[in-house]
Amino acid sequence: DYVSGDYSDRSQIKDLLAEASEIVDLAYLTVPKTSFADPVYDILANLPASVGLLLEAAARPRRKIVLVSSGGTVYGVAARLPIPEDHPKRPVSPYGITKLAIEHYAWMFHHVSNLPVVVARPANAYGEEQRAQSGQGFIAAAMHCITTGREIDVYGPAGTVRDYVHVSDIAAGIVAALEQGAPGEAYNIGTGVGHSNLDILRLLEPLALGAGLKMQARFLPPRHFDVPANVLDSSKLAAASGWRPAVALPEGIERTWRAVLARARGHAPAGMLATN
Repeated sequence: DYVSGDYSDRSQIKDLLAEASEIVDLAYLTVPKTSFADPVYDILANLPASVGLLLEAAARPRRKIVLVSSGGTVYGVAARLPIPEDHPKRPVSPYGITKLAIEHYAWMFHHVSNLPVVVARPANAYGEEQRAQSGQGFIAAAMHCITTGREIDVYGPAGTVRDYVHVSDIAAGIVAALEQGAPGEAYNIGTGVGHSNLDILRLLEPLALGAGLKMQARFLPPRHFDVPANVLDSSKLAAASGWRPAVALPEGIERTWRAVLARARGHAPAGMLATN
């Protein structure tokens, strides 16, 4: 059943969790980019509610709880790639700091209350239903720019390098962590392969041209808060569960493009079509 409510409503959370033996926590109100605008809001909007859920989860026996954290932000600037779970964690965004704080609360409840918590750290998700206007996700944002005739902003000569994972693979990874992850452990969910923004544009350009659309990029100076490269080592999850990503990036981008284009057709701005 689907129930709509307020994540910070402890009484509702308590009622919903009363009979739950397994819990997956994906709730979060902000994104890395917007968290800089108001770091205090990032804390207040996310940390109390997340700790409240952990409190309720620890109040009675559970088989497993998976806390979905952020493999893209909690590690900060990588000392080596791909990044294993035991890499030092020095986040450089308010979003990543709050995510890591929630992880620490989860480990505390595991230690003092024997809460069977597993932390999942996904890389950069993308997929057919991603919202381009959320401020998160280069692939969705680039596709939105193409279908609306806008320039795609790339920061630096090739942009940042990210580990792009199709949402179906992330969902499967979370299920793998739920079913076979060991309580008290963290698991990365990534492909182990990095792609720059420029790599993504090279995959998108023929798709745009095939739809009669222009792709225009604007190269800007690097931003100080962007982690240059984030690529995750997911061998720990693979060893524990056999999970591996099934959707190759070209296939996933093509599927996502078809969905984005289908939604955009019929209300595109004038002048969007490519001309010679």
